[in-house]
Amino acid sequence: MNLYRLLQERAATGRPVRAALIGAGKFGSMFLSQARRTPGLHLTCVADLSPQRARESLARTGWPAEHYAAKTLAEAVRTGATLVSDDPMTAIAGDGIEVVIDATGSPAAGIRHVMACCEHGKHIVMVNVEADALAGPLLARRAREAGIVYSLAYGDQPALICEMVDWARAAGFEVVAAGKGTKYLPQYNASTPETVWGHYGFTAEVVAKGDFNAQMFNSFLDGTKSGIEMAAVANATGLTPAPGGLEFPPCGVDDLARVLRPRAEGGHLHHRGQVEVISSLERDGRPVFRDLRWGVYVTFAGDSDYVRRCFKEYGLVTDDSGNYSAMYKPFHLIGLELGISVLSAALRQEPTGCPTGFRGDVVATAKRDLRAGEKLDGEGGYTVWGKLMPAAESLALGGLPIGLAHGIQLARPVAAGKPVTWSDVQAQDSEAVRLRKEMEALFAGDSDSAPGSLPASRFDP
Repeated sequence: MNLYRLLQERAATGRPVRAALIGAGKFGSMFLSQARRTPGLHLTCVADLSPQRARESLARTGWPAEHYAAKTLAEAVRTGATLVSDDPMTAIAGDGIEVVIDATGSPAAGIRHVMACCEHGKHIVMVNVEADALAGPLLARRAREAGIVYSLAYGDQPALICEMVDWARAAGFEVVAAGKGTKYLPQYNASTPETVWGHYGFTAEVVAKGDFNAQMFNSFLDGTKSGIEMAAVANATGLTPAPGGLEFPPCGVDDLARVLRPRAEGGHLHHRGQVEVISSLERDGRPVFRDLRWGVYVTFAGDSDYVRRCFKEYGLVTDDSGNYSAMYKPFHLIGLELGISVLSAALRQEPTGCPTGFRGDVVATAKRDLRAGEKLDGEGGYTVWGKLMPAAESLALGGLPIGLAHGIQLARPVAAGKPVTWSDVQAQDSEAVRLRKEMEALFAGDSDSAPGSLPASRFDP
């Protein structure tokens, strides 16, 4: 509750928090709209593979052209202007910047940027949850060794869920489940970029008039993005996936405490302390009453007569036993809230969520019968979707992480519905592959407290 005061102090002494944004897409643009309205925060550099796209994003979000006309990073630091560049290493290696934001969505790029931030001593905020799901536990360990903050991005659902889990535990409650809402039906797992618009109810005319990326939208629909985000939450909080992965039970906000409790007590959970995503659709396609499609939640236990009485006295909605209740946030503001992470890293040296172990993994799973020689097309594509599973199961299986399933060739066929394994593909050498293999070796045999796992409390340089 002191971030704004700390920021004002920096502004008053002429030492603004200087940040760099890598990736000027939708999430990045939402941050741009607020960065210019936050006194004491100086967005010093915007890096994008297309500088023209970056300039268009700046203009679209209200930035006067003269504010992003700096020719060098040194000029931007000196004058308070913003440099637009096509080279993210300009910002990462340059003097003056404290916090780097990766909003690229590319796992390989995210890994590269984190490693460079470790080398150059820059805090890193990972909008790039794809990279976090692929190698976040090891990346966070490297960041800690380098004395920098590695943080999930506030405004995105994983960081908001981590905040709610932290609130509940700090108040003395056992967290029973935590997660988010989404639109989901089982048949969506097989959705492709060709079928996605029908599932969303978008007509051809609507799609033609908008700036829609079919594969990106499909990754939200087919379950992949939910798996990635819940892996990030599991790895940051210590909550764990069910053995069968996400079930996506239909559930509205008034039923959170009833549905998200253990099966042995009438709920849908495999165990206490689970990550789960709830659907805004009943299995027959009807909308759920008072759904949580855009929000996040946490369920927690009273576990004493006195607390259960307090729940009742203060009007909390509980299950029929009175022991389980829930809190939820109905919306998340995406990049509009991202400044919270940037300021927390710079002013408090604290992340808004950070991996503390390897508990959840997202494995590429065949959408149809796949032939030897086919190339996988990754998250949201035609060939595979990402299924959440406990990290120990993924390691035992030798599962291919969804973050490496783009452009990789199959060495042998994989049947529809089956996980793709390392032995099924011809993996090319790359920094991302090497780092992932290193992480798997580090955590093999113990997916929670293996050597290399992080303290479960907070970032500690």
